Amino acid sequence: MKDDKLEDKIKEIEEIVKNLKDENIDIKKSIEMYERGIKLIKEVEEQIKVYEEKIKTIVEESEDE
Repeated sequence: MKDDKLEDKIKEIEEIVKNLKDENIDIKKSIEMYERGIKLIKEVEEQIKVYEEKIKTIVEESEDE
C-alpha cells in the first residue's frame, strides 16, 4: 500500500467519480478511471482498518490505566 495521505486518496476518488459522470468521456478512459478508483477505494479501506486498530489499542490501553 502506498503511503499517500488518506485525504489525498479520497479527493482523487471524488475527482474520478466526477469525471465518470461526464458523458463525453470515451469508454476506454472510463474503464481506466474506474479501475483506478477501485484500487484507491481498497487502499483507503486498508488505511482506515489500520487507523481503527490504532484507535482501538489506544482506547484499550487507556482503560487499563
